Amino acid sequence: MKSKKYIKSVCLLFAVVFMTSCEVDDFLDREPLSDVTPNDYLNREADLAAYTIARYNFPTHGGWNIGTFGRDNHTDNQATSGYSRIWAPGEWRVPQSGGAWNFGNIRQLNYFLETAVPKFEAGEIKGNPSSIAHYVGEAYFLRAYEYFQKVKQVGDFPIVKNTLEDNLEQLIAESKRDPRNEVARFVLADLDKAITLLQTDPPNGKNRISKHTAYLLKSRVALHEGSWLTYHRGTPFVPGGDGWPGAGEIDGFSIDIDAEIDFFLSQAMEASANVADAISLTPNIPAEDIAYNSSNNPYFTMFGSENPGQYQEVLLWRDYDPSIGINHNVNHYLNQNGGNSGYTRSFVDNFLMRNGLPIYADGSGYAGDDFIDDVKENRDLRLQLFMKQPGELRLTDATDTNGDPLLIQKPEITGLQETKDVTGYSVKKGLSYLQSNVDGNSGSTGSIVFRATEAYLNYIEASYLKEGSLNTKATEYWKAIRERAGIEPDFSITVAATDISKEAENDFAAHSAGQLLDDPILYNIRRERRGELIAEGMRLFDLKRWRALDQLQDNPHIIKGFKLWGPMEDWYLDDEGNSTLIEPGDSGVPNVSSSDESKYLMPYRINLGSGNPVSDGYSWADAHYLEPIATEHFLITETGDGSAIYQNPGWSKEAGTSAEF
Repeated sequence: MKSKKYIKSVCLLFAVVFMTSCEVDDFLDREPLSDVTPNDYLNREADLAAYTIARYNFPTHGGWNIGTFGRDNHTDNQATSGYSRIWAPGEWRVPQSGGAWNFGNIRQLNYFLETAVPKFEAGEIKGNPSSIAHYVGEAYFLRAYEYFQKVKQVGDFPIVKNTLEDNLEQLIAESKRDPRNEVARFVLADLDKAITLLQTDPPNGKNRISKHTAYLLKSRVALHEGSWLTYHRGTPFVPGGDGWPGAGEIDGFSIDIDAEIDFFLSQAMEASANVADAISLTPNIPAEDIAYNSSNNPYFTMFGSENPGQYQEVLLWRDYDPSIGINHNVNHYLNQNGGNSGYTRSFVDNFLMRNGLPIYADGSGYAGDDFIDDVKENRDLRLQLFMKQPGELRLTDATDTNGDPLLIQKPEITGLQETKDVTGYSVKKGLSYLQSNVDGNSGSTGSIVFRATEAYLNYIEASYLKEGSLNTKATEYWKAIRERAGIEPDFSITVAATDISKEAENDFAAHSAGQLLDDPILYNIRRERRGELIAEGMRLFDLKRWRALDQLQDNPHIIKGFKLWGPMEDWYLDDEGNSTLIEPGDSGVPNVSSSDESKYLMPYRINLGSGNPVSDGYSWADAHYLEPIATEHFLITETGDGSAIYQNPGWSKEAGTSAEF
């Protein structure tokens, strides 16, 4: 009975067993399609196409929110009303069950590859040969994508290439973790296989993975691992580092960190150049008043288009069709209100002036921040385009009852949580000017998954880390990005004017390993990523791999928004001239932070009660660079000599405990 109980538990954990008897759920307990045997399935092109599309697991728009444009919430770029436990040491605890240690999609993709590849190689699958090859390539891509999520979340992870039998001893043996660098190499190997099979112009267009998408993901994976090993070297978060929990656990382990870093950075350069050399950036065609109405500016409309695939820069996107119930509500919020999000003051202050100077530099021309239009004046066009300003146009196909244009109003910083402008600096990226996308449950704008500009950024960073200087290609890419952003393309002007100690006030990425960067070129490469990938969910990904959060342990960072206590305070007077703003200590429930503490709105200083552990700022525990593995997985893999798996650095195996360092 005990053996059967463990087998069932291991299957629940591992979810990679073919024809398992585990009663996990109706989907995982059967072959990928019920009542279909392996001999009957994956014999036709259509079978392969349907199987792989069902494994697409990318973040896209969905639900009652601002979709992917809220994925940078809980960073130094963007804030929402609630807090994340990641910034509150002691609050994030080891779970009893669940977590990132699961193999659901990996099992499904292993089954596909184990079943379909032999048939493919033998020419036994019916259909168009190039399409069949493409769908096999998709499976390799998707398995790589799933394994990369595990590297990001938990680091070391078992490499399992096949479905497994319902055998306790085998399951426990296969659950042993492999070093993260070897998992990353496995990911790159899968992507190399995908690249040889995928088409440049895939079946059904850019709603399916392409060869360029695979190159881009390869560059992301390689840059991530190369930079992670660079900045975390010598710590428990890198194989072979001091206190690494895999020491003595992995047979025959050895590593040359310098060689590994060089390998991954070289791979990142090669893969990213394959995309950047082939794909041009979408042009930015600003009008005289660039932000008032950007409905004819392709750089702006690319993010709120119903067909992002028309833009060469977009490599993969998700389509929506409300007529068949596939929709979202992104512009129900973006177009009408704040959608419970907002850019931080530190993010906004980090954008350059159009002349290439930081706002603090002599001669920058910075107009100040008394009003939002002052903040945006003569700034990087990305800030002007993708942050709202009162008085800008909302819709091109509707007017108010008087026939006047419908315009963006003042930020509703005291509104309902669902619709609140959290910081006063409101997100505009992804806005559609069409009324049809504003109505509830009718959103049809596409959701971009991968776009080529990231390849430009990946090459710039990887090449600089590897070579210590900017080569011709990196210089070309960087100038192209800056030119589109409307910034002086000569980045040496920016570099010369950069004071990293001042930037550290606004940017977590001015640090690595708790120390200020001493290289203004490297810092500005990081700044460029921050500005170009605005509201696209890449910020925490970058901060973790750069080890840019250690300094918060001793110096917590209080999130701020716009300058509420100044001229903009008058926006919040009622019809009788009385303020609608309630500060802590005033009579009533506070809806803004104290004017005595700061002129700037501080969303996490409104509620100062015990239920708000980030009221004194974002702090950090080193263990938070990786997620804890849930307690049940150690119990399931118990062998008598201890568990076959080890916990991540700084976390206990006991459920309910917080990070130890």
